Amino acid sequence: MRVVDLFAGCGGLSLGFQNSGCRIIAAYDFWDSSIEVYKKNFHHPIFKLDLSDVDDAISKIGKQDFDAIIGGPPCQDFSHAGKRVEGERADLTLCFAEIISGLKPKWFLMENVDRIKGSFVYSRAREIFKKANYGLTEKIVNAGFCGVPQTRKRFICIGLQEASDGFLEECIINRLQGSQITVRQYFGNELGIEYYYRHPRNYNRRGIFSIDEPAPTVRGVNRPVPKGYKGHPRDPIPVKSNLRALTTLERARLQTFPSSFVWEGSKTDLEQMIGNAVPVKLSEVLADAILHYENDSKDSRLKLSESA
Repeated sequence: MRVVDLFAGCGGLSLGFQNSGCRIIAAYDFWDSSIEVYKKNFHHPIFKLDLSDVDDAISKIGKQDFDAIIGGPPCQDFSHAGKRVEGERADLTLCFAEIISGLKPKWFLMENVDRIKGSFVYSRAREIFKKANYGLTEKIVNAGFCGVPQTRKRFICIGLQEASDGFLEECIINRLQGSQITVRQYFGNELGIEYYYRHPRNYNRRGIFSIDEPAPTVRGVNRPVPKGYKGHPRDPIPVKSNLRALTTLERARLQTFPSSFVWEGSKTDLEQMIGNAVPVKLSEVLADAILHYENDSKDSRLKLSESA
C-alpha cells in the first residue's frame, strides 16, 4: 500500500505504517525542526508545505501516486492540557478533511486527541468525509493496549471509499492487547529507577509515578522536580532528593520510537515533537488492521471471480 503522511511531524505515524509493510512515498509538514528530524530517519522525501492552503496542497500532493493518506492535524485546541477552545489549530482538522475530499484516496486515517470526537469542528469534518463517499470507522483507542507503555487515549477516524460505517471496528479490536503494558514491562531495568517525576498540569494532580504502572500521557513539556512541589496524596512515595524526571530520549522511547531513532535539535523543540507524535506501536496496530482488511477484501474478490 502506497501512503502519504500529512502533518507528519517527526514521523511516528509514518514509522508505524512503514514497519507494517506499507510504502511511505512522501510526507508533508510545515515545521522546520520536525522536518529535519524526519529527514534523518527516513529515505523517502518530506516536503515543507502549508497544509492550511488547501488548494495548493491538493495541487501538490495530487502529483503523488497513493492508495492512502494518513495524518494527525495539530490538536492543541482540544487537548486536556489546553484551553479547549476551537481555534486556528482546530481549523487544520477541516483542512485535512478538505484535502481528503479533494484528492479522494481509497483509504485515509486521521488521528487526534479523544476530546475532538464531540467537537463542532469534527462534526463538520465528518460531513465532508461522508459527502466524499467514505465509510467511517471512528474509535477512541488507548495506546496502552497496543504495546505502548503509557495511558494515551486517541481518537481515530479511518475512511474507506464506499464502505459501511464501522467496517474496521472488529479488525482493530482483535489487535488490542488484554491489558496495558507498564513502563517496567517495556524497559525492563534499563531506566535504573523505580519512580520518576512527571510534571502535572496543576498541583491537584499527582506528579510521581511508579515504573510498575503505565506512564501518563507524554506531553510536549518536560520539567525537573520543582522546589515548590510538596507532593500529592496519590503519589506512591514522598518527594526525595534523587527523584528525577524522565529524559527526552526516555520519553521518546515511551512513544515507542526505537533507540536507533535520531533526534537532533533544541530540547524544547524535541520535547514538543515527541509529545505531539503518534506512538509508533499504535500506528502499527492501525496499519495492520487496514492491511488485513484490504487483503481479505482482495481474497474475497478473487474467490468471487474464480467461482463466476
